[in-house]
Amino acid sequence: MALKHYLTSKHCVPAFSSFLLACLLAFSLQIFFFSPFSPDSLELPLLSSAFFPPNNKLQEVIKLGEGFLNNPEDVCVDTEGILYTATRDSWIKRLHRNGSWENWKKLNAHNLLGITMTKEGDLVVCDADEGLLKVGENMVSVVTSHVNGTRIRFADDVIEASDGSLYFSVASTKYELHNWYLDVLEAKPHGQLLKYDPSSGETSIILDDLCFANGVALSQDQQYLVVCETWKFRCLKYWLEGENKGKTEIFVDNLPGGPDNINLAPDGSFWIALLELTNGLEFIHTSKASKIFLAAFPKLIERVNGVYTKAMVVNVAADGKITKKFDDSNGKVLSFVTSAIEFEDHLYLGSLNSNFIGKLPLKSS
Repeated sequence: MALKHYLTSKHCVPAFSSFLLACLLAFSLQIFFFSPFSPDSLELPLLSSAFFPPNNKLQEVIKLGEGFLNNPEDVCVDTEGILYTATRDSWIKRLHRNGSWENWKKLNAHNLLGITMTKEGDLVVCDADEGLLKVGENMVSVVTSHVNGTRIRFADDVIEASDGSLYFSVASTKYELHNWYLDVLEAKPHGQLLKYDPSSGETSIILDDLCFANGVALSQDQQYLVVCETWKFRCLKYWLEGENKGKTEIFVDNLPGGPDNINLAPDGSFWIALLELTNGLEFIHTSKASKIFLAAFPKLIERVNGVYTKAMVVNVAADGKITKKFDDSNGKVLSFVTSAIEFEDHLYLGSLNSNFIGKLPLKSS
């Protein structure tokens, strides 16, 4: 009773408050002055929502494989019209022309991201832990896992050129898939664009110091590559042929979201899935103190991460101009859409926050 009386007395309360304040101050000093996380401020896109008013067209999608798929990040289609996707539970699943789904291949990998179909009919899969995998009817093999003697730690998206070369992105050489958002918060360029040459078996760096290198696509004439820089809100053009060979320029910038995967459309334009990285909390990306605080408490990141609440895709013409935009402005049906591919007048949408692939008729949209 005597101890209880002392703790609640007028002499103890100020002392206890001072003790708590000192602890809080010491904790804050430890976070802000001794943190290994050293972020830069992030320049956000200038375009406001007035230029891209919500239309909620993505709420009209048909849900394919609902309940059968676990966060299908990317989608591709082979020459027979069979649709493939890689899911978070390590499966490659495919949708046949007759509408039936198949558990095709179970991989010994848990972080499958971008996929593409080769001209030989094999699937190439980005494994965020192992590099590039090739998957066929009767085999699974590692295509490449190192570049210049260093392990490839965050392979993100891949595309095959007509000569069999594989161009693929490494989102970050510092962070991995489970803490990808720290790369966005830090706002320092850790991404790469790599090339695997099948004739030599060598992997080389094409572009370095990219800002979260994400989707990769080839132009219709294969004269250039487009690679997405997610937290720069832009895509770069890298020339493979012609008088500008080896040069890089901006393809499209100031996008209304962070570009994720990009895919060539039949008409030569590109479909780009965009991520909402601000969600009304833009000050976080301009405040180093806020970033350090969030990095120390990663559980808070999901609460301020807009990718879980909205969805958006845009169509960008070959000249870099946005021609169409579809969205789900409140995540009612779709959110965290990561890929969009056009096939037979429909758009197929992958997402890291859904249990289905969205199918959107383009003629009615």
